[in-house]
Amino acid sequence: VQLQASGGGLVQVGGSLRLSCGAPRNIFSTRTMGWYRQAPGKRRDVVATITSSGSTTYADSVKGRFTISRDNAKNTIYLQMSSLKPEDTAVYYCNADRVYRDEFGGVVYGPEYWGQGTQVTVSS
Repeated sequence: VQLQASGGGLVQVGGSLRLSCGAPRNIFSTRTMGWYRQAPGKRRDVVATITSSGSTTYADSVKGRFTISRDNAKNTIYLQMSSLKPEDTAVYYCNADRVYRDEFGGVVYGPEYWGQGTQVTVSS
């Protein structure tokens, strides 16, 4: 199973982009979904996450500029990126967390899923 990410591209400083990521419903409906990014020579870091109930978290570096959201009808999450900076340049990956609750409310540790990555380049 692979998540389907799209929406990257080349944008100028201060511009905006929206990333999308679709997942199978059985994964999307039960797991925390998120966006990570990896710049050349650096580790992959979390950018934003959203739980199945809609609670969100953000990395300090993107707070106030990026917004993560989910469309439950389309099994899709989005990352709206605004006021982009050169340091936002990276490959962006969507993620489905390995932890979820089963139908009895029990905590289950399953596989983690990743999208194929989409390049975001911010030019100055």
